[in-house]
Amino acid sequence: MSEIVDFVILHTNDLHSVFESMPRIRSIFAAYEREQPPERLLRFDIGDHMDRMRIETEGTMGAANVDVMNATGYDAAVPGNNEGLTLPAEALEELYGRQAAFPVLVANLRRTEADSDSGEGGEGASWLRPRLVLERGGVRFGLFGLTAAFDPFYRELGWRATDPFEAAAAQVARLREEGADVIIALSHLGLSQDRRLAETVPGIDLVLGGHTHHLLERLERAGGAYIGAAGKFGSHVGVVRLAVDTAARRIVRCEGGAVDASSAEPDPALAALIERRASAARASMARVVARLPRALPADPDRESTLGNLLAMALRRHCDADIGIVNAGQLLAGLPAGPVTAAELLAVCPSPINPCSMLLRGASLREAIEEAMASASREREIRGFGFRGKVLGTLLLDGATVETLPSGPERGDRRVGSIYVGAEPLDDERWYRVGTIDMFTFRIGYPSLADGTEITFRLPEFLRDLLAESLASPALGGWIEAAERPRYVEARE
Repeated sequence: MSEIVDFVILHTNDLHSVFESMPRIRSIFAAYEREQPPERLLRFDIGDHMDRMRIETEGTMGAANVDVMNATGYDAAVPGNNEGLTLPAEALEELYGRQAAFPVLVANLRRTEADSDSGEGGEGASWLRPRLVLERGGVRFGLFGLTAAFDPFYRELGWRATDPFEAAAAQVARLREEGADVIIALSHLGLSQDRRLAETVPGIDLVLGGHTHHLLERLERAGGAYIGAAGKFGSHVGVVRLAVDTAARRIVRCEGGAVDASSAEPDPALAALIERRASAARASMARVVARLPRALPADPDRESTLGNLLAMALRRHCDADIGIVNAGQLLAGLPAGPVTAAELLAVCPSPINPCSMLLRGASLREAIEEAMASASREREIRGFGFRGKVLGTLLLDGATVETLPSGPERGDRRVGSIYVGAEPLDDERWYRVGTIDMFTFRIGYPSLADGTEITFRLPEFLRDLLAESLASPALGGWIEAAERPRYVEARE
């Protein structure tokens, strides 16, 4: 006999450790829990719950986030790139293998030492599952997770990220074999990829997405699937209402989208839990990581001692001819005396990794010329790990730029001659450059993405290189070297 059963699905994505939003999300979840029988309610997070720019996450290596997720009551979660690429495998094992009270799903990720011939993701880590069947209210919900396949980055951490569309097709087939009535993809791929997933992989009923911070206030329809997403930073909660015909084993009604969370009253118990975790994180991050003989200024608009030290650290770390980084990575300078881990995090919060490449002289020249213009230096940028405010000028080590006035009305200057060491820059020569992964995505100074033989160096962040430099016995000599200008006025 046919019966129509109603369900509510709640979902969040891309909270990025905005802990201020989490008690409001818990209140919204609680309201639906009071309205809906537990066997007719499902709750998912679609990745990037964590962000190591926040002291609560950094000081607990993500444990604060998992505590919150446990208390919020998620039924399953997907790791986003901010979980998978900023935390080592050992930390993920602790968080998801031992602490999490919810299953973690991703079908297109496996440890590199796992058997790659099976075609299954979710291998080689005790906590990682490709799919899950949840039976609720007489309906079998088949779930699988997908994460953005940044394979060159993942390989540096001992993972392999595979094609998400091939993984999706395989999981749909397996879930149908396992008797799933409704199939839901939890996708940290981005909206364009979610639409492609719905249009090209038959059998998916609902795609709940994230990664590109898109907000769908009403569900979309593509191919045979509905698509939902809840924006970023906990501003909204996704709410999907499903009606399922249990005899026909299919959805007969699907509606909803995302609701504004800003007016919800924060849940006091979760707020108290977050404060306890934040207090422990602040205590952990109060440790002294370096002692400075004098203040080290930083300025996004021009070279500075601390900025040049960072460019020097990149050059050393990558054994390069030239070190290059944008000044906007540093949000402030550091005072003389002890420097704590919390202060270093505040100064350099971006979870950005070093990388090395071979870059032609002409591409380097183009980037330096662009950095001379105030419009470029003051450009606001978002995403790809950047947690600063403006792009900032280019900081260099191993290179010197002679500058000329750009005109009588302007304070900007233009490039005259560029030297690498004592030799003039050769536009046709390939130089070994130590820089940052952000540039390889054509973010900031696009010509810096024209390199070859790119090697991403994980798990180090920029602040790890900075901390190592500041704690080194060689710091005094490095400060003197960093105080020598890289941009000098050309002689008349």
